[in-house]
Amino acid sequence: MKTDEDLDSLRWAAAWMCVTFTHGLSPEEVFTRYGADPDQAHILDWDAASDLPSGDSGDGMVSLLRSGRIGEWAFSVEEEGGISFGEAVLAELSRGTETYSVATTDGMDVFQYWRDGECVEYFEPGMEHTRSEPLGPWWERVEAALAAHEGKGAGMAPVVALVLDHLGITLDDAVLARPWPSLTLAEDDAPSEPLGDTYAGEGPVPPGTIVIL
Repeated sequence: MKTDEDLDSLRWAAAWMCVTFTHGLSPEEVFTRYGADPDQAHILDWDAASDLPSGDSGDGMVSLLRSGRIGEWAFSVEEEGGISFGEAVLAELSRGTETYSVATTDGMDVFQYWRDGECVEYFEPGMEHTRSEPLGPWWERVEAALAAHEGKGAGMAPVVALVLDHLGITLDDAVLARPWPSLTLAEDDAPSEPLGDTYAGEGPVPPGTIVIL
């Protein structure tokens, strides 16, 4: 379990953000699966990337995406948007591989694990009725991590720390502040239809429509 001191180095994960970790992809492949043009990416540090125009442009939401590869895992950190926890994007990202997604937006926190275009586990922490079936192992881990830091304003940082520990990689504030490929993506340019059969209801992924491969 991560201590408070450990979480002090994950301040980026306590704010409004969406992060994905996908096995075996390059940053260029990650951007392509998001629907972005990787040739538009620039190698920017955190401060320079933050100067890129993002947020509500008047014509819709524009997200700042920063991606890189650490060991066998490609990460993508999204600010000012919620593209990264959408069903279509995660289906694309996980095609032929596996993807973890942790998101915290205005009023919604979500954990997801996808494999080869299918959602294996989905839930909103603290809301057991949102758990997908068949039930997976991450609910108990996430609930314990959040309970250990309850009331400390940690956001979803304990969950990000849990995933990072599971993957055996480091993506703390210092690492994320380094120069990484960065670009902006309009929500309308992201994939809008997931691969294969889809669900027509509300929410990024519906509980109870999960296939384990």
